[in-house]
Amino acid sequence: MASPTAAVITSTGITAPSYAEILAYLQSQYRSIYGADVYLEADSQDGQFLAMQALAISDANAAIIAAYLSYSPSTAQGAGLSNNVKINGISRAIPTNSQVDLVIIGQAGTPITSGIVEDQNSNKWALPASVTIPPSGTITVTATCTTLGAVSAGPNQVNKIVTTTRGWQSITNPGAASMGSPVETDPALRAKQKTSTALPSRTVLEGTIGAVANVSGVTRYVAYDNDTSVTDANGIPANHLAMVVEGGDVTAIASAIAAKKGPGGGTYGTTSATVLNVYSMPITINYFRPTYRAVTGAMSLKALAGYTAAIGAAAQQAVSDYVNQVAIGGGPSGTVEWADALTAANSVPGSSTFKLTALTLSGPGGVGNPDVPLAFNEAASCTPSSIVLTVT
Repeated sequence: MASPTAAVITSTGITAPSYAEILAYLQSQYRSIYGADVYLEADSQDGQFLAMQALAISDANAAIIAAYLSYSPSTAQGAGLSNNVKINGISRAIPTNSQVDLVIIGQAGTPITSGIVEDQNSNKWALPASVTIPPSGTITVTATCTTLGAVSAGPNQVNKIVTTTRGWQSITNPGAASMGSPVETDPALRAKQKTSTALPSRTVLEGTIGAVANVSGVTRYVAYDNDTSVTDANGIPANHLAMVVEGGDVTAIASAIAAKKGPGGGTYGTTSATVLNVYSMPITINYFRPTYRAVTGAMSLKALAGYTAAIGAAAQQAVSDYVNQVAIGGGPSGTVEWADALTAANSVPGSSTFKLTALTLSGPGGVGNPDVPLAFNEAASCTPSSIVLTVT
């Protein structure tokens, strides 16, 4: 039979006694040997010795619990979670570079090798290793910023050809760049693992979403399936699939959609790529890149004892982080939620040192009421400096 100080695994999971319970058990056993009148308080040598033993047992139990929990993707952390998701054929995303879809115009048949272009801020963007302009004279490719991290570029700002090539006439980006991201967090990896299980799903839509989610560099995505015989409220034609995808290579995304989508249904969107299907026949896949909706805010705090400027900055960062992780199209509600932004601000370490007296969110159309609505293909974006802080 296990000692009362040991961690125990039952049909309901794993449990372990607390440090206080372990210490109390050791003290009772000590007194049963040396007498009930032995002094074992914290200021005694024997009391300190038992406390050291209790701490060692408690730490060992904590390690056992962590090891037990590391076997499940829903509870594993860090390296344990990274190992678990390999079972699903996925891995934790490493820090990424910003990417942008570029429209290349030039003479048909012109090869571009290791092409480099530049934006208005002198940031360099690398084209795929080899690009050949098709007979139409135009092709859309995904370029990757040579600088790691969140490098921004607005529409039509990536327009300077650095690698001069005969026959290559112009370059531009119709949409904004999708900014790079830091190493993938545990919650994001758990969400991706959950989505990845849809790859062998019974429904075609779930399989298509799972395939797109696993394309390298994809950060946010949403699918709209109009299976009716009329154009829907979002303007998606009848019997068409529209996906909105942030990040990832344009051709890789199109290939994933082509491999999983059902036969007969069309694809809809403003970004197009031609790939080969399983029969080596060319097929054009259309989808959307998100349009970014800048969200700003005004936050008022009443400072209490212990408040510092760093705590206020953390609240600004928390609201910004919440806005940037809102699903494309705003999720089920279709909005950036004011209540969730409040929760984010009140959840920062040190939140007990201030009282949040006011918070408003605004989009290009004005102040939210109180939420900021998003169109089906819009993604919210926000920086900490966009949340104006007033402290009284």
